[in-house]
Amino acid sequence: MQNVVLDTNALLMPFELRINLDYAVREVLGDVHFMVPGPLIGELKHLEHRYAHAALDLARRFEIVRTENTGDASVIELAIQKDAYVLTNDKALRQKLRKAGVPLIYLRSGTHLVVEGRPLR
Repeated sequence: MQNVVLDTNALLMPFELRINLDYAVREVLGDVHFMVPGPLIGELKHLEHRYAHAALDLARRFEIVRTENTGDASVIELAIQKDAYVLTNDKALRQKLRKAGVPLIYLRSGTHLVVEGRPLR
């Protein structure tokens, strides 16, 4: 089973793009375990976005993991700690993840998920 860390952008995807996140990720990776860094819960609570509340409800369905860092750093920290993929469409975060050697999953052309890299273990 693969671990997948979701960032704020990924949690908003199902509502903005009408994509079934569970199904789409399982199509490319098989059985997965989704995780959300704890600081993102606070971020979603204060985010002024029309789907923020729905994204918060979605995040609470998954394992919420405490991290030392906040924001993008919390996503990177958790991915490295749990040897996980990160699902995001945030270009700046994707660049940071590539530099850190963290495998990515992102939406291409608004239609399908692409996997880049693989966990170290």
